[in-house]
Amino acid sequence: MTFLNFLINGISLGSIYAIIALGYTMVYGIAKMLNFAHGDVIMVGAYICFYAITRFSLPPLVGVVLAMIVCTMLGIVVERLAYKPLRSAPSLAVLITAIGVSYFLQNAALLLWSSNPKVFPSFFVLESCGAAKTGVELFGGQLKISYVTIVTIAACVVIMLALTWFTGRTRLGKAMRACSEDKGAAQLMGINVNGTISMTFAIGSGLAAIAGVLLCSAYPTLVPTTGSMPGIKAFTAAVFGGIGSIPGALLGGLLLGVIEIFAKAYISTQLSDAVVFAVLIVVLLVKPAGLLGKQIREKV
Repeated sequence: MTFLNFLINGISLGSIYAIIALGYTMVYGIAKMLNFAHGDVIMVGAYICFYAITRFSLPPLVGVVLAMIVCTMLGIVVERLAYKPLRSAPSLAVLITAIGVSYFLQNAALLLWSSNPKVFPSFFVLESCGAAKTGVELFGGQLKISYVTIVTIAACVVIMLALTWFTGRTRLGKAMRACSEDKGAAQLMGINVNGTISMTFAIGSGLAAIAGVLLCSAYPTLVPTTGSMPGIKAFTAAVFGGIGSIPGALLGGLLLGVIEIFAKAYISTQLSDAVVFAVLIVVLLVKPAGLLGKQIREKV
């Protein structure tokens, strides 16, 4: 039962990483850019939801929707101001710009919301027989699954299925795949490449808001640097599964979450991050493109 508890917690954490990794993998797959400010969009979404619930007394669902709207608009603005002028620039310039945007968002959060930690409200609670329940207990209480865990895993599955359908069936999704293959040819076929890339940033940022709310619901301390480490780990998950692949983001996120939880439980809480990145190094040595990534040969 202890093993199952750890496994379920790992899948829950991995589901959050997978949702965040989608933003990285979609932007890289289409725009060939690494948006390292993505982790800080998570933090912004969590703050918006926090203040919507605590200060304005809005229902939790409304707070999540508001956070998604704000983060979607933020993703579009960041793409237009910071990344669009660098479409033809070297990758190093894009990387430095992404780091600058990340620090800008963190310091803006410090000015707006201060550095004092906020305790994120727990709204995954049900009233039963006059008592508040935060989860379900199975096998006589030996296996406990929180409602946050159930909602997180369900949200991850729904988002992955919806994105797979969206990219494969809708007009915009097909335009995204065309831009991913060849932007020049896509533009010649009448596809608005700039609009497609902006929409990709918007979708990734909206999903980041959901991930931020789920992350702070499971680990309820909110500070301006909340999204930094989860963002780095989600990028690791995207590379682990094969960056540019939506199923790869899911697989990489789940494996990363499970490895991290088991490393904390059976090895050391201090060494868990080292174990995670060591596994990544081993996987990339064997499969440089990631578990589900495709090796692309360049013509010279």
